[in-house]
Amino acid sequence: MSLDADEPIPEVVEHPIGPELDLHTFRPQDISSLLPEYFSECRRLGILQVRIIHGKGTGTLRVGVHQLLEKLPEVQQFIWPAEEASGSWGATWVVLHSL
Repeated sequence: MSLDADEPIPEVVEHPIGPELDLHTFRPQDISSLLPEYFSECRRLGILQVRIIHGKGTGTLRVGVHQLLEKLPEVQQFIWPAEEASGSWGATWVVLHSL
């Protein structure tokens, strides 16, 4: 993304880090950088069990999330589907290694 000199610089909006990340507002190509950054901050804060909400849809986002989770060393395990009350097929629980 490039900005013209006349365009305003986009404002950075910080969100509080908690044990849940809803991916509905993110583009699939953003997850490869988003998830490691999110997990790093969670671990720093001592949050070691998180729920990733990827939605049910076609399953494309879920597959991408799961492929990434398999590669990340900070991920101890992930559990999919989440239990019914936690999103079922549309969410995955992730357990992180402590620092």
